[in-house]
Amino acid sequence: MKTITLFEEAKDSGKNFEELGINRTLYWAYKNSKEAGNQLIDFNECIWEYDIEPIVTALKKFKITEFTISSTFSSLIETLAAFEKFGCHMAGLTEIKASYTDHMTGEAKVIPAIKMNL
Repeated sequence: MKTITLFEEAKDSGKNFEELGINRTLYWAYKNSKEAGNQLIDFNECIWEYDIEPIVTALKKFKITEFTISSTFSSLIETLAAFEKFGCHMAGLTEIKASYTDHMTGEAKVIPAIKMNL
């Protein structure tokens, strides 16, 4: 996964996300995806509509052109449509590592996700 230096240094900076210009939803998706060992940032939680434009702006800033959405929240269709308005397009399905362990294997559970291109 591409390292975002601003995010890596954020926790030690003593500043809050707003001061650093970091979108919280994107930050936690990045952090959780990195810890799970995924190659792409995966959004596994609810994405609020007001977060979509700042997320897309940040992804462009950091030259990130792909991400995934594995969340199954109830307004997912509306969220996908909102991402489309900002230039993100569904590129099919893929599999990613979840941030939790599969109790049968002891490894990170592999789950389906929607791959998005920017």
